Amino acid sequence: MIRKLIIALVIITSANLFFSCAGGSDKKEKSQEDELMLPDSLKGDAPLKLSEEIIGDVIQNISSPVEMANLIKSTGVDFSQQILNNPENISNYSTSYKRALNLGVYSADLGYINSYDKSNIVVSYLLAVKSLADGIRVGQFFDFEALKRMATNSSNLDSLMQISVTSFNQMDSYLRNQNRSNVSALIITGAWVEGLYIASDVIEKTNDEELISRLGEQKEIVDILYIILKNYEQNSNFKELISYIEDLKKLYKNVKITKEVGEPKTIEQDGMLIIVQDEISNVEVSPEDLGTIIEKIKDIRSYIVS
Repeated sequence: MIRKLIIALVIITSANLFFSCAGGSDKKEKSQEDELMLPDSLKGDAPLKLSEEIIGDVIQNISSPVEMANLIKSTGVDFSQQILNNPENISNYSTSYKRALNLGVYSADLGYINSYDKSNIVVSYLLAVKSLADGIRVGQFFDFEALKRMATNSSNLDSLMQISVTSFNQMDSYLRNQNRSNVSALIITGAWVEGLYIASDVIEKTNDEELISRLGEQKEIVDILYIILKNYEQNSNFKELISYIEDLKKLYKNVKITKEVGEPKTIEQDGMLIIVQDEISNVEVSPEDLGTIIEKIKDIRSYIVS
């Protein structure tokens, strides 16, 4: 379900990421990027192919920021800018590692902002994304000014989300083709954690059952994310992050997820009627486990944005 959280948000982020990075780089930029160079042992086909397949699976199962934000809105909780990462914090992210993680964070924040139609602050977050994108030197794929115009007009939200998905896919493919799949993994992780952090804040205020269920469903995602990050544990930058995710994985141990087949639905597609079968997830998580999971999510998010 977190399917959209990462996609729509990360992706708004990615679009700007590409806009800023067409030019050359100086020695300082080069040395900062070197910190995330893959070791030779990870440049073979097998690890990268595995990572690509897993990342694709994660993307398909991570909920959109817009879907999650709409769910949050349905609880009646007001928009809160205080829970977001302040755009002024980008000056703290001087390494490629931190820039990639927080590129994901700000992309998730953008999804939340857009769902509440807060056009008065969206530009500052787009600029933060652009700055981080410049810092990790990703090629230009989108016109930043066009994205900014769309982001400030809520009627263009659907188009913006579609562009975001396309942008993210292109960025992800580009990074992995350049032996930089670890950077892509960091962006995904940042967006995923930020989405859970925002949802956790609302759960503490409302105890909303559907949000709790969504949080519980992340048991499946955290397992996949852990596998992705373990591919890069030879890089010292990843070790602490992997430890945090491993701790979260352990806390999900007692969460139970059962699936049942829902009622078939008839929809129209390409002028034809087809029947689709929905799958319903039932999540069981105790108040105690929920509390420890939320606290760990806060810890991970604090580590990422610090």
